[in-house]
Amino acid sequence: MSFQNRSILDLTHPLTPGIPIWPGDPPVVIQPVADVAANGYLLHRLQLGEASGTHFACGAHFAEHGLTMEQFPAERLILPGVCVDVRGVVAGDPNFTLGVEHLQEWEARNGEIPEGSAVLLCTGWDSYWRAPKRYLAAPTPGYGVAAARMLAEERGVVGLGIDTHGLDPGSDTTFGTNSYWLHGERFHLENLTNLGMLPAVGFYLFIGALNIAGGAGSPARVLAIVEPDR
Repeated sequence: MSFQNRSILDLTHPLTPGIPIWPGDPPVVIQPVADVAANGYLLHRLQLGEASGTHFACGAHFAEHGLTMEQFPAERLILPGVCVDVRGVVAGDPNFTLGVEHLQEWEARNGEIPEGSAVLLCTGWDSYWRAPKRYLAAPTPGYGVAAARMLAEERGVVGLGIDTHGLDPGSDTTFGTNSYWLHGERFHLENLTNLGMLPAVGFYLFIGALNIAGGAGSPARVLAIVEPDR
């Protein structure tokens, strides 16, 4: 794939102390241990959880014998994406749950969601990123289990992404969508940003996740490579 005439969109929040962190997860700590003036180079010590900031998770995150990061197929980390923009609905219903009917409406406008792709749900929630209490507070929008099941079993989708802190709507304290979704070679992306800049179709995702032995996930640099005229 040539990158000529394609635009690159960064869908990643910078990792900094004080960002929204799932309750109970370790906070992000970035501590300098060397600097150019004193040591001739700059180096930091990092403390953070696997699910810090914009992050990727694979099967082991919710399944006892699920794939861990070093087992996850590298070819799944570059794949076509589609974006379902529900900002207009979420503005009036912050507990919005994506259902099968919403996907059917999207496909009527944009065509069938391709097999082997990732679906990104644009809710506009990233606008609260700098207000962690608001960002993490329920209600929040998310994917319904029925929609996730349709995408997996009828469309062969392998990735779900969202610009909130979790796939599940805030009203679902059982993590039903994540529990269903994270099996086999499927993955999720959470805490994405800039999804409102994406077209509905016509882009690829590059997911720069860390290859952590035994890991269930990783902070990730997520880039969208958008085709010309999109």
